[in-house]
Amino acid sequence: MTPDTTQASSDLDAATIEVIRNYLTSAAAEMQRTLVRTAYNTVVYEILDFGISMYDADLNLIADSPGLALFLGANDGAIEKAVDYVGKENLDPGDVLMLNYPYWSGTHVLDMCLMSPVFYEDEIVGYTTCRAHWLDLGAKDPGYVLDSTDMHQEGVIFPGTKVYKGGDPDEEILDIIRFNSRIPDKVVGDLHAQVSSLQTGNKRLRELYGKYGEGAVEEAIDTVIDHGEETAREAVADLPDGTWTGVDYADGVGRDPDDGIRVQADVTIDGDEFTVDLSGSADEVEEPLNIPRGMTETICKLCFKTVTTPEEDSNGGQYRPLEVIAPEGNVFNAQYPAPTFTVWTAITGIDVIYKALAKAMPDRVPAASGGEPVGVQIYGEHPDTGEMFVEANNDAVGWGATRTQDGENALMHISETMVRNVPVEVFENKAPVRLQRLELREDSGGTGTHRGGLGTRRDYEFTEPTGALSILQRSRSPGWGHEGGGPGARNVVVVDADDPDEERISVLVDNDYLYDADDGKRYAGMMRGDFEPGETLSVRTGGGGGVGDPTDRDPGAVREDVVDGYVSRDVAREEYGVVVTDDGEIDWDATEARRS
Repeated sequence: MTPDTTQASSDLDAATIEVIRNYLTSAAAEMQRTLVRTAYNTVVYEILDFGISMYDADLNLIADSPGLALFLGANDGAIEKAVDYVGKENLDPGDVLMLNYPYWSGTHVLDMCLMSPVFYEDEIVGYTTCRAHWLDLGAKDPGYVLDSTDMHQEGVIFPGTKVYKGGDPDEEILDIIRFNSRIPDKVVGDLHAQVSSLQTGNKRLRELYGKYGEGAVEEAIDTVIDHGEETAREAVADLPDGTWTGVDYADGVGRDPDDGIRVQADVTIDGDEFTVDLSGSADEVEEPLNIPRGMTETICKLCFKTVTTPEEDSNGGQYRPLEVIAPEGNVFNAQYPAPTFTVWTAITGIDVIYKALAKAMPDRVPAASGGEPVGVQIYGEHPDTGEMFVEANNDAVGWGATRTQDGENALMHISETMVRNVPVEVFENKAPVRLQRLELREDSGGTGTHRGGLGTRRDYEFTEPTGALSILQRSRSPGWGHEGGGPGARNVVVVDADDPDEERISVLVDNDYLYDADDGKRYAGMMRGDFEPGETLSVRTGGGGGVGDPTDRDPGAVREDVVDGYVSRDVAREEYGVVVTDDGEIDWDATEARRS
């Protein structure tokens, strides 16, 4: 079909613009399906630990596909850095760039960002980007690196390297990857899956240009982006003006449990401008908890979008009213060679931004969630194959309550959007473990007129000698409630304990567990250890904060929570003032006495 290039830009109708916009969104979704169908690792095809974006020739975001929210905004900065490093004039059809230098890519070293130019009639008309988490690439330890002190301990670095040239893989680059990975076949397999995803997007974008013509497509894109900015500015203008501050502390590694990393967000709304200033946060730290500028912009974009244009597909125009301030050397603007591997400080940053916004718009912002994505990785020599394996899983947390309803139970943290955990049957097939328990965690939701959502408990029993590590924050400071609501439970990992006191928390120090002096049981937040057959590791995720005075909660709702196993009879009596009998009924006289 010959494209209609005679159509004047002023004649482009709204219906055509909408068709082109939806075509781009559909193309990004098809990129995602291609990646999921062809990926080698469960972290990609089960968990959906990736981010896919499409850009125009000027590097404006024109479409993306849901995955890990922390990747999508980071892709914006990564594509700019990679194209600038290589030079637009040095790009050819079929080229694929590979970037994981954290200060440019915006995330840690194992989040490999691949990107490709899209050519139409010998000119670059756009770019496709696919970032996915690789499970191993030359880091000093398998899985996550929990105690690195500089970037060079965290993996092999590629600054925007051409891994495909003119459509053909560079075998020398692939050999570097193979010889620096403990699981080379799976890592290279995921690389090729990402390339397939890029090729899918490139094909669809070229088809779009071929059908409508360059002028029509680019006018439609410009219109969509400008409309995105206009809509976002209108939404910001409808918000109250002022400055609000949120503060919390991220867990450290190898430091005193009371010495957390300060995270402060000052949010200012002024007319149609929205500013997030993180200057009050801690300076860079020695642990791998520093955040690259790209991820800092991502968490701010995430929070900004949820209060401005949450129902609309993303495009670059929607973020033009947003300004992000994070000075160099701040924990939210890491500089070489600061370690950045364990990026969970960013998750605390999301919650702190919402904490500030809740002061401005309590009707729109819920209480705190149960913290960040709680992850476990298991690694070692597989007993069936004799080969090295690395498998990852993550768990849901409780979400915070609002003024009108309870928080949701067992949802992925908002930073993970469409991310899932690995089904029990799949995980047991991939790693030498048995999943002994997966259930909601009683009493983990914060008390309130509206109760916080519950976290979960997942117990792993090891069937072979295996290494394992946990990746979690919010093991010290619980998520906050609003307006008299109670905090949710903390995240915690419990090692070899049947029923420990879950409120006694400790962290990894010099690769050893801290022991509780009273009962001798072992507790940890972020930890790494070696396990023998029969030993267990229990991951217990945090709950959301409550909203309102718990003694104002409907007694019937409290009774239902007790019957459902969400709230214990003790908490119902002591916190909610509702006495539930052994047969699950309300003792109204005792309840009146307690509530009065």
